[in-house]
Amino acid sequence: MTERTESHDDPFAPHLAALAVLDDRGIVVGWNRRAQELLGHPDTAVLGHPVYEVLDPRDLPAAKEAAASCRRAGGWFGSLNVRHRDGRLVEMGLRAQPLSRGGRIREWLLAGALAADVLEWQRDRAVLDGLYRRCPIGLVVHGPDLTVLRVNRAIERFTGVPAANFRGLPTGHMLLPDDARKAVDRVRQVIETGSPLIYSEQFVRLEWDPARERVAMVSTFRMEDPSGRVLGVAELIEDITERHRAQRRLALLDQAGRRIGTTLDVAETARELAEVTVPHLADHASVDLLHPVTRGEEPVRALAGPVVRVGAAGFGAQQAGPPHPQGRPVEFAPGTPQARCLIEGRPVLEPVLPPDWFSAKGHHGAHAPDPGAHSLIAVPVAARGLVLGVMTLWRSRRPDPFETDDLTLAQELASRAAVAIDNARRFTQQQQTAFTLQSSLLPRLVADQSAVEVALRYLPASAGPGLGGDWFDVIPLSGARVALVVGDVVGRGIHAAATMGRLRTAVHTLASLDLEPDELLSRLDDLVDLLAAEQEAAGERPVNEQVVGATCLYAVYDPVSGRCSVARAGHPLPVMTAPDGQAAPLDLPAGPPLGLGGLPFEAREIELAEGSLLCLYTNGVLGERHIDADTALAKLCAALTRPTDALERTCQAVVDSLVPARPADDVALLIARTRMLPPDHVASWCLPPEPESAARARALTSAKLGEWGLEHLAFTTELIASELVTNVYRYAGGPATLRLIRERRLVCEVSDTSHTSPHLRRARTTDEGGRGLFLVAQMAERWGTRYSREGKTVWTEQPLAGLSI
Repeated sequence: MTERTESHDDPFAPHLAALAVLDDRGIVVGWNRRAQELLGHPDTAVLGHPVYEVLDPRDLPAAKEAAASCRRAGGWFGSLNVRHRDGRLVEMGLRAQPLSRGGRIREWLLAGALAADVLEWQRDRAVLDGLYRRCPIGLVVHGPDLTVLRVNRAIERFTGVPAANFRGLPTGHMLLPDDARKAVDRVRQVIETGSPLIYSEQFVRLEWDPARERVAMVSTFRMEDPSGRVLGVAELIEDITERHRAQRRLALLDQAGRRIGTTLDVAETARELAEVTVPHLADHASVDLLHPVTRGEEPVRALAGPVVRVGAAGFGAQQAGPPHPQGRPVEFAPGTPQARCLIEGRPVLEPVLPPDWFSAKGHHGAHAPDPGAHSLIAVPVAARGLVLGVMTLWRSRRPDPFETDDLTLAQELASRAAVAIDNARRFTQQQQTAFTLQSSLLPRLVADQSAVEVALRYLPASAGPGLGGDWFDVIPLSGARVALVVGDVVGRGIHAAATMGRLRTAVHTLASLDLEPDELLSRLDDLVDLLAAEQEAAGERPVNEQVVGATCLYAVYDPVSGRCSVARAGHPLPVMTAPDGQAAPLDLPAGPPLGLGGLPFEAREIELAEGSLLCLYTNGVLGERHIDADTALAKLCAALTRPTDALERTCQAVVDSLVPARPADDVALLIARTRMLPPDHVASWCLPPEPESAARARALTSAKLGEWGLEHLAFTTELIASELVTNVYRYAGGPATLRLIRERRLVCEVSDTSHTSPHLRRARTTDEGGRGLFLVAQMAERWGTRYSREGKTVWTEQPLAGLSI
């Protein structure tokens, strides 16, 4: 089998080539051992014979042409088929060189090698030549003494320095000191260990272009001769600056997608945008939004100010942020990049800022966190065709200025964030609308009551689509009584707030009828059914927004008797604290939530000592998911064990104990401390059904008002009592009970066993009667009728200052 040479050896080297010497007639006069090894002919078989005998006859014309060419050019290189001793043809690469003496060609030297070896050697030489001349990847050859031996033309293009200028320079000579030191350490490490470094990413800056950072992928390996002697180190260097920047931009966009818009808060989203850009894109960033946007309002088109700085970020020593604190108004002078950006809605790139740029009028340092900033980008924060604000980026620490690609990236980041900011703005607008609606529907100020002292808390949820439908109320009733109400509408947002308002209004209307708690809840249940039917008929059922039910607790407390009647519709149990500090939930029938329809409600009457606490609340008080209801109820009772403390302090203690800093649900809390009217402020008499009872009522009323020092009310009150007692005598047919109550107003009540409702009418001039109730209505500030299981009570109220008649 024919022996082949190693691909990296020159096949025409004297120790590897097949050599033959021909005289001027073409007779073989020399034949070396390598020729015998390759072709099988011993020297005795070819010496003295024409060389044409070992050639393929078909190549004789080519051989003659080669001889002629050699004479003309002084040499020849090509390939011919040579016959092996065993008869096969061997393609040989040949070089012919004439040997002359005395100016005349005497002999020819032929050097031959297998054509395959020659071709492979030519490829190797072509590869080596390509590495130095045409390869786009840089090649640097370092000597063992850490000097540059040679570089290829790619390094010339990479650095802008001719390749010849590198020879003999110290390794890393053309880099900045820190980068040069890293390059020397890298080459020395490979020389000493022999372990290559593959695909090492290096950041370098050239001495004559320090503002531009380049990124190179470097592979370093040691070179040795066949004996193992170290010849130096070769480095393959690929400029991946643009690729690296593209990857970094993609990574930044991916990071922005994960970090921006995590909340529905305008300011937080703006801060996320600013923080994403630093330090990967800019050294400092600020996000300034138009003032209406921060309030959730629609921005005004083509508005250059005022804006509010809601997001800022800095790198390194300047991380504290810009001189303008966040949340403060910022004014951009006309002509500044930010002002132009806001008005025109177009990005502005200032790659190089003049040294005096910040000292110029309208460009002072208030617009930049660092006067050393040398490059600026301003891009509009725009979504859905509206400019919401402007994002400004500065570079001061890194020397390279912003480029067009950086501007494109900044626009993409601002565009993505703008959608999130606009969504947050719309959410803020919806929340504010719901909050305004709900605030207008909740009682803003509860008038002081004779029956109870109250403390209230309402805390909206910190998250979720809008506010809930929680509400509370304190409603004064006739007879110095008071109604305490707490409710919770299912759902969130404007629909829940609106439905809450309708239910609260309905409770007020029903309470004015002096209905019992269970009957009031039944009427309220009918209203919720009606609302649900209206929604179904209108086809309005927004997901997670439309209200279809509610819970409610309604309690009526009488400070005269100290009794409280309570009923609930699917609402949490109220907690009662006795004057001795014992707190426990009241045992009340559950009752179905409002809106189920058809199920009865049951009221329970309890007796409350003076100074007792009655705590009504919504689910938000017990709503922490990691605490079960029994544990939360026990914590609530523990917070209510000091009934003598100031009521506001007790109310806050409940909030601090059970409500987290960011509640997941709305919280409505009402705590009432009961009062009792002094016995001497109430007078009651039972009058028989006879004509003399009216006079008796006038006398008793006059005497009691004199005792109370209310003689100025005697005339009107006598007339009211007389008329009401007369009506009982005429129409009820049973005994009448006359009661006077002195509290913030003078209350006059007449009760009987009849359920017939009195009617106010205007009597005609010819009528002998029918004017009594009309006169009562004229004399009293308020009057009405309430019903009980035993009958009815007609009541009136007069201010203690008296009426002008």
